[in-house]
Amino acid sequence: MKVIAFAASNSLTSINKTLATYAANQVKDASVEVLDLNHYEMPIYSPEREENSGIPEQAHQFRQQIGDADLLIVSFAEHNGSYSAAFKNIFDWASRIDMEVWQGKPILMLATSPGPGGAQNVLKAAVTSAPYFDGQVKASMSVPSFYDNFDQESNTLSDADLRNELAKAITSLTDSLTVKS
Repeated sequence: MKVIAFAASNSLTSINKTLATYAANQVKDASVEVLDLNHYEMPIYSPEREENSGIPEQAHQFRQQIGDADLLIVSFAEHNGSYSAAFKNIFDWASRIDMEVWQGKPILMLATSPGPGGAQNVLKAAVTSAPYFDGQVKASMSVPSFYDNFDQESNTLSDADLRNELAKAITSLTDSLTVKS
């Protein structure tokens, strides 16, 4: 089973990447690949750029990575209540190849932030829009106050309730493959 995980952020010190990586490593008997959105940097999408230069190779590569996965774990950074510009641009370009960006893959959608809101606004938007892009969201979860709830020294969720919630979310995600088989 191949799990692709990534943060919807291009921050080199992304707490969402930390969370996505942690969650992916909780999936039993899986090979995990963590993507870095910095490897998919492209000009800002516009119809004119697409018409003049076509779709950048990085958009094709990103879409291929999703296609190669059995499961996806995405953790969304919230910038001013919405997606990060880096993620939105990559997603916009990938959607020009095919609107079914998520390619029917089972997804665990996460979000975290340093504050008590836990990036819930962007998570709600992502979960709500996923079906329009052929995403099969099996579970979603927000981790509020990341630095209070995640022990970076031991690389684990320090809050027992959040650990249990994540375990249930991962079970929902992996069970979706068992049902398909």
